[in-house]
Amino acid sequence: MTEPATGRLPDFLGIGAQKAGTTWLFEMLSDHPGLAFPAGKEVHFWDWNRGRGLDWYRAQFAGASDGARIGDVTPGYAVLPAESVAAVHAAMPGARLLFIARNPVERAWSAALMVLRWGLMYEREASDAWFLDVFRSEQSLGRGDYARCLETWLGAFPREQVLILLYDDLVADPAGVLAAACRHLAIDPAPVLRLSAERLAQRVNAGEGTPLRPSLRGPLLDLYRPRVAAFERLIGRELPGWRE
Repeated sequence: MTEPATGRLPDFLGIGAQKAGTTWLFEMLSDHPGLAFPAGKEVHFWDWNRGRGLDWYRAQFAGASDGARIGDVTPGYAVLPAESVAAVHAAMPGARLLFIARNPVERAWSAALMVLRWGLMYEREASDAWFLDVFRSEQSLGRGDYARCLETWLGAFPREQVLILLYDDLVADPAGVLAAACRHLAIDPAPVLRLSAERLAQRVNAGEGTPLRPSLRGPLLDLYRPRVAAFERLIGRELPGWRE
């Protein structure tokens, strides 16, 4: 006889965006006693491991105390297709969602530098043409098209279950961003508000700070200007710094 599955499905998901501060958010929320991440960061069930079944997914969160809200922070979920998002909702209709958006020009540059590191290359070895190919790839454009990503998720989940955060706010007011995330998850923000300024300012998975090549700024702005406009309409907030 098969043993019954242990564990339970997450109460919330951090769905992205890649290179937008999700690791920082995960690290800070991990300090909250009312939250638990038994599987660590990036479980990748809904994009890579769905074939293992929901019992496998539940088992990843075994051991969390009954009183804790458990989470799965996997930025890859941002670009899930509608069919997969519908499956998430069918399994977890009450799940709360957290999404952080970063200036897509900065996000694309940071992600391209990460690809370079994976390829064991230095930035100086890559031509502008190489970078432009990466920027125009389906994956890079898809991850920076925040309005399209969110519209897919909002096609399945009610708007009130989705909290959209901005990397700009995270930098300017990290405690405020954490408090907003806690309130969205229906937990007391007091524990994270007691984190030290040094802890809140901690850089997690930060790159080397290589500045964007001036020759690439114009093409990137052209790529993302209409996508930024669509995102502004979705969130009802102007982001002039993202269009210049």
